Amino acid sequence: MAYTDIDKPSDYFETVIYSGNGSTQSISSLDFQPDWTWIKARSGGTQSNNLYDSVRGATKYLRSDGTGAEGTQANGLTSFDSDGFSMGADNGNNGSGYTYASWNWKAGTSFTNDASSTGVGSIDSAGSANTDAGFSIVSWTGDGNTSGTIKHGLSTKPSMIISKNRDSAENWFCYHKSLGATKYIRLNIVNAAGSATSIWNDTEPTTSVFTVGNDTAVNSNNVKYIAYCFAEKQGYSKFGSYIGNGNADSTFIYTGFSPAWVMIKRTTASSYNWMIFDNKRNTFNVINNRLLANTSGAEITGSSTHILDFVSNGFKIRSSNSAIGGGADPYIYMAFAEAPFVSSTGVPATAR
Repeated sequence: MAYTDIDKPSDYFETVIYSGNGSTQSISSLDFQPDWTWIKARSGGTQSNNLYDSVRGATKYLRSDGTGAEGTQANGLTSFDSDGFSMGADNGNNGSGYTYASWNWKAGTSFTNDASSTGVGSIDSAGSANTDAGFSIVSWTGDGNTSGTIKHGLSTKPSMIISKNRDSAENWFCYHKSLGATKYIRLNIVNAAGSATSIWNDTEPTTSVFTVGNDTAVNSNNVKYIAYCFAEKQGYSKFGSYIGNGNADSTFIYTGFSPAWVMIKRTTASSYNWMIFDNKRNTFNVINNRLLANTSGAEITGSSTHILDFVSNGFKIRSSNSAIGGGADPYIYMAFAEAPFVSSTGVPATAR
């Protein structure tokens, strides 16, 4: 059995940190042309999480910390380039003297699906997919029916789906395999997971489609939507859950790789943020710099209550705080690799 599907994760995902210049700037350090770029200011006061993708087109943003419809910013992210992306002077992406984190994923193969012709799904879709890395971006226009099925472009069942109504003020709705299709959780707010047939129609995704109900957040007639779909790939990505143990020597989560990026959310009770950690803002353990997907606040650093270690085969929670490691508290996570635990040729990863 292969140890990993991907020996070089930075061909498909990478974090880049940079400083803004208040003018125009190109970030050109990636090994690929990104299709999804998520930018968050680390300093400079309150600046929203700006999400861009190649399917909707450069300059068109969505904000994970709000409900707003898609907007266009001519001075935002202006192009996706062969080795990164270019920006104008917008403070949310490139303010003078501000520091930023950008998280970048590669999809890359365009597709369109006429559902009535192909027999795949019931709603037409289009997007960009990377079956090797298990990532696709999918756009569709709702039909308002009680339920509908949409081609996701992956050859395996998605483990996580992040979706947004592009035309109207709506919450971000997420499917996560550890919660199942009878539940949803919202990326832009701190609330616990909820239940509603009208979101995922209580139907698990398949290897070809995912299902939506008739909620305006996912399937209103003649409304445009976007979804980011992720299928787990051994040695590269992992989507799962864990239970905290309530002390500082808390849970170890096995991923099969040394993480480059981890996002964590407690799924019960309200007031718990979506916390994002990466290997570029903290280059050695412990990992304590965090940005929040659901708020516009600056980077939080230096606290001993929300910390973890990245290790060669997973991550280790180092806090008893109920936002990340509380006793018997359940959490979901999504994680991407810096390096597989063991390469396809049997070479083990080294510890940080």
